[in-house]
Amino acid sequence: MITFPASMRVFERGWLSSNNVLFIDDERDGDDGRDAHGIRTALVDTGYAIHAAQTLALVRQALGNDRTLDLIVNTHLHSDHCGGNALLQSNFICETLIPQTEADAVREWDEEKLTFRATGQRCERFGFTGTIAPGATLRLGGLDWSVLGAPGHDPHSLMLYCAAERLLISADALWENGFGVIFPELEGESGFAEQRAVLELIATLDVRAVIPGHGAPFTDVSTALDIAFSRIDYLRADPVRNAKNALKVMIVFKLMELRSMPLSELLLLVDKAGAMRAAANLLSNDRPGLVRKYLAELASSGALRVEGETVRIG
Repeated sequence: MITFPASMRVFERGWLSSNNVLFIDDERDGDDGRDAHGIRTALVDTGYAIHAAQTLALVRQALGNDRTLDLIVNTHLHSDHCGGNALLQSNFICETLIPQTEADAVREWDEEKLTFRATGQRCERFGFTGTIAPGATLRLGGLDWSVLGAPGHDPHSLMLYCAAERLLISADALWENGFGVIFPELEGESGFAEQRAVLELIATLDVRAVIPGHGAPFTDVSTALDIAFSRIDYLRADPVRNAKNALKVMIVFKLMELRSMPLSELLLLVDKAGAMRAAANLLSNDRPGLVRKYLAELASSGALRVEGETVRIG
């Protein structure tokens, strides 16, 4: 069993929503009851849009009646990590910190740059009050957390590391059995090398437990890194493998959100959503045929069902 500091609570979510980490600092260093750095409560990542009400309920229950949420921190701005921002902001007067390199895209609400449109996903518009970048230190739950760059899965992604507690909030840079899709490679940008460099960085840290973006927190960091190194080398050896995994992941994600879709709508989505289209184009000149082939594979594995011209999950 992993022991976390009393000021930390980890909400393990499903695969549509990222995990959330709530910090509640009960130290009383100021006249207003806040800690010396001005923040008493903070939430790292907020899940997907359709689970925003659930995120709000989890936070409210944990905070109780005598506390409010002071801060939201986003490790990166994929929809499953920031989809609850808007609802939380409408219910609490809270600051919001996002990766510095995403500031212009959020300010202009460019859904293409923010990847929402490119992945066929959605996110309600939110604002921000500040930014964070590698090299910064955040005071969360009475602890100092170093902000580390984690490009690869997403060029703007960050991790948080607490040396005092030997804890790493890894976002989608390291899971117990891998890491997130390497999206830049779908568009011909570098991502494999960056992901490997992030894994090498993690290997230099003294970490007793990892809180990943998805899945349960884990302590066998060495084995997780071995799996991740093996996987990045496997994908790098043949980029088609990354494209195939990416397209399947995005299809399943959309179906997990909607539960069912007419096949015609799914085919149209693959044509319209830039990341889905890019992945498909790396694999075949026949996108409809490719999608049908992958749906058959996913159905064979039990991930979904194809019933006539409708695709269902669950």
